[in-house]
Amino acid sequence: MTPLSECVRLACLWEAESRKVGNVHPGARFADTTVEDFRRSAEAIAPVFADAATQPVGVTIRRAVKATQAAVGQNTNLGIILLLAPLAAVPRDVPLREGIKALRTTVEDAREVYAAIRLANPGGLNDAAEQDVRDEPTVTLHEAMSLAQDRDLVARQYAHGFLDVLALGVPTLHESFWFHGCVEAAVIECQLAWLATHSDSLIARKCGERVAGRVRHRAGEIVHHPDDMRTPEGRTAGRELDAYLRSDGHRLNPGTTADLVTACLFVALREGILKPTDPFRWHTDEWLPL
Repeated sequence: MTPLSECVRLACLWEAESRKVGNVHPGARFADTTVEDFRRSAEAIAPVFADAATQPVGVTIRRAVKATQAAVGQNTNLGIILLLAPLAAVPRDVPLREGIKALRTTVEDAREVYAAIRLANPGGLNDAAEQDVRDEPTVTLHEAMSLAQDRDLVARQYAHGFLDVLALGVPTLHESFWFHGCVEAAVIECQLAWLATHSDSLIARKCGERVAGRVRHRAGEIVHHPDDMRTPEGRTAGRELDAYLRSDGHRLNPGTTADLVTACLFVALREGILKPTDPFRWHTDEWLPL
């Protein structure tokens, strides 16, 4: 059984190292962020999650955000931490679907998380009509997330027992790994499945729902077309989508989707669907230009 902290570390590293469309990876950087920032962040938060099953969810989140700030001095992984903390809180001997539904949070968890969000200071954070993160919460963390579920995919997972992660993301990851025999290709196809199904929350916050819907439509054209990513034609379409997402100073970076893919990788490692020794790199010269 892979230790929980290693599941976290490897999930974060595999997501960051995969050549996904529009995101930072070893062949693509942003002006203020490189893949090395994500590598250091992964190493920083992994030890925090070793105690995730024995401490409150809010404490895990705040400790992980503090560790990230100490390591890289910027927000590289707030969404990842918010997603992984409740998943990691489920004891290993409890089935994940049952455990995540049974998980309860408190107002104190919400206070810890609000403080963590303020510390991370994520971009594109808008005012909320109720339970704004700039104020002190008066409801539990789950209740606060339920209020935000219509505008944020991370909050939606809390509100619906991580159904999207468990019913969409992990099965896609599993099937794709079985087909390709390597983690990176499975991560790329998992990302595209998310993008084709749900508008990315970060894109929606920065650029509006119409633009986020346009990205969802373009990803859907790849995922639902016979020439998907498993053909040269589909990989050409993937390169075109990647160029589009990078065309406006990375404002179309699908960052929330990246966080959700990391959650899927964590679940796959926790459940033994993927193993740390599995082959990683997709050996093709027809993917993103490096």
